[in-house]
Amino acid sequence: MTDLRWTPSLVEERLAEAADTLRRLPEVRIQGHASTWPPYIQECWSAEDVTLRRPPPSAAAITRMDEALQWLRLLDPTDARIVWLRANGEPWKVVCWKVGLARSAANEHWLFALCIIAWQLNGRRVPRNRSRRQTITDIQAALR
Repeated sequence: MTDLRWTPSLVEERLAEAADTLRRLPEVRIQGHASTWPPYIQECWSAEDVTLRRPPPSAAAITRMDEALQWLRLLDPTDARIVWLRANGEPWKVVCWKVGLARSAANEHWLFALCIIAWQLNGRRVPRNRSRRQTITDIQAALR
């Protein structure tokens, strides 16, 4: 993956894919409990509880998900929470309510976090002693 030039938008797409992959993983079931009734009778009994699910993710998607989830460790916990909530498709109003920030501040934290991940995935050190806005501007200019 070293030949891929990471951008904040690529990082955002990969995190959204990771959230989708995590939702598609099979449910955890209790081991040791089984029914002796045939499956078609069990399906009739639970017909009202049927929820359609997409097929389980591929092994490659799960590997990419594991890799993307590790990226959240590179961030401040608040920034990681904002990035993960947005990757799950939460609207900004819900994100702001959950993290206790205004919309503009939450957006700045989110953009800063995506830039930091992209910067580090490209093998560069994060600039220190700069404001978030200046860091975002510098990183976006360097990634163009």
